[in-house]
Amino acid sequence: MIHMSYYSPSIEKLIEAFEKLPSIGNKTAARLAFYMLDRSEEEVNEFVSSIINAKKNLKYCSKCYNISDTDPCIICSNPKRDESVICVVEDVKDVIAMERTHEFKGMYHVLHGSISPMNGIGPDEIKIKELLSRLMEGKVKEVILATNPRVEGEATAMYISKLIKPLGIKATRIAHGIPVGGDLEYTDEVTLSKALEGRREL
Repeated sequence: MIHMSYYSPSIEKLIEAFEKLPSIGNKTAARLAFYMLDRSEEEVNEFVSSIINAKKNLKYCSKCYNISDTDPCIICSNPKRDESVICVVEDVKDVIAMERTHEFKGMYHVLHGSISPMNGIGPDEIKIKELLSRLMEGKVKEVILATNPRVEGEATAMYISKLIKPLGIKATRIAHGIPVGGDLEYTDEVTLSKALEGRREL
């Protein structure tokens, strides 16, 4: 392990900043820091401004809660999408994973998490109320629950399906071609397509 005191305070600070990123250890953080220091000032400014612009320009779509430059997002504002089917996912990255399959032509709803009592996340902490108010509009015939196949994802899917049942809307769950304990964002398109095809009613 690299001892931080070998570096000047400015480099230490940069390494610490990279270490805050997910899955980045001390050695990788140091490598990234020195990589950035080797870039030209122009390249560094471009990198920094792309982060600042994304942070400034991106917003949540007021319909599906996907991250977008526009509100509504490009999916919600596309008249060719099927408004009668909503695919419910945990995270923005899961929308991208589903779109890569080129199979799904409906709408999305991003929960921004899953129910996890262990972590103090209840139904009110994620976008379930917002989903229900979309369903009350009366256009939706099917809700595909594509939460991750982990304990929290399963619990979230079951909770939502119980809320949907009285509304007369079909609630389906994607089939588990996806390994239990896996994440949608790391699942290949073919497996995801098959899981979508083999969804079952809850």
